[in-house]
Amino acid sequence: MSLYSFGLDPVSCHAWNKDRTQIAISPNNTEVHIYQKSGKEWTKIHELTQHSGRITGIDWAPISNRIVTCASDRNAYVWTLKDKVWKPTLVLLRINRAATCVKWSPLENKVFSGYIKDIEEKPGPTAWGSKMPFGEMLLEQGDDGGWVHSVCFSPSGNSLAWVSHSSTICVTDAANKKTVTQLKTEYLPLLAVLYLNETEIVAAGHDCCPYQFSYMGPDSLKYIGKIDLPKQNSKVNMSAMQHFRNLDKRATTENENTDLETLHQNSISQLCIVEGDRSKVTKFSSVGLDGDMVIWDFKVHLILLWNIFFVGGQITGLYYLLYKKRESKNKVTVQA
Repeated sequence: MSLYSFGLDPVSCHAWNKDRTQIAISPNNTEVHIYQKSGKEWTKIHELTQHSGRITGIDWAPISNRIVTCASDRNAYVWTLKDKVWKPTLVLLRINRAATCVKWSPLENKVFSGYIKDIEEKPGPTAWGSKMPFGEMLLEQGDDGGWVHSVCFSPSGNSLAWVSHSSTICVTDAANKKTVTQLKTEYLPLLAVLYLNETEIVAAGHDCCPYQFSYMGPDSLKYIGKIDLPKQNSKVNMSAMQHFRNLDKRATTENENTDLETLHQNSISQLCIVEGDRSKVTKFSSVGLDGDMVIWDFKVHLILLWNIFFVGGQITGLYYLLYKKRESKNKVTVQA
């Protein structure tokens, strides 16, 4: 686990380059800042300043090394590095509302999800359907009582998870008649969700720490636990610098520790994969409204258990079950 602060401004979204030596963040304004890792520090090397509205989405293509951004100005830009300068190209979105999310396609030849006849081969049947004309509604679900903050497909693409403002996490399983499984949590609303493998999901939001969930099939969405390192609070003499920091960040000069017992000190706004492929993520990052970025280590251990099934008093089978246990080094609408 590692933590780095990019200053006092909230970080609304971020994206990594291919080798994770550079990170692009937006400090909740019209700019994108690109930082280069130098030892244990991050140095700002570029600023992208073409948008006129608050930036809401960033994605960095690993193969072509291009960056795409979208914002509340209803525009998207593709940025290409030429002679050590990022050059923008405007993408016409033809929308009348703010763009809130943007991603590269797997082939990095377009910046939205959809089949284009002149670019790609016709898609084959999937768990979502065999014939999928462009724009066809494949699923509509609105029974969780809150607006959706984030969605994420599983590595296979057969399941879709989303989190909403009702403090609910939901998973729909296309391979099982698109059954929707809901889990109402006792926590504050979740703002971001990410699959770590085909069954393990991490979500985070206003509680300032990531939570792990496990989906094993319809009606089997379980809360596993919190992934965080509680901070050890201790009273210390306050320096003049800390005095003014408290005045700036908390509007108080009191010599008392008001830090949360989590690494992030404000809501987590986004989660991204740092290490491992989508089917086996070993590290992921989070950014938050506290201006911090945290890289989390994640490991799943397989423990062999025996399970004996009884039917009518008779042993009908003896099976191996694999039980997934998290070990953290931290101690600390679908459309075709």
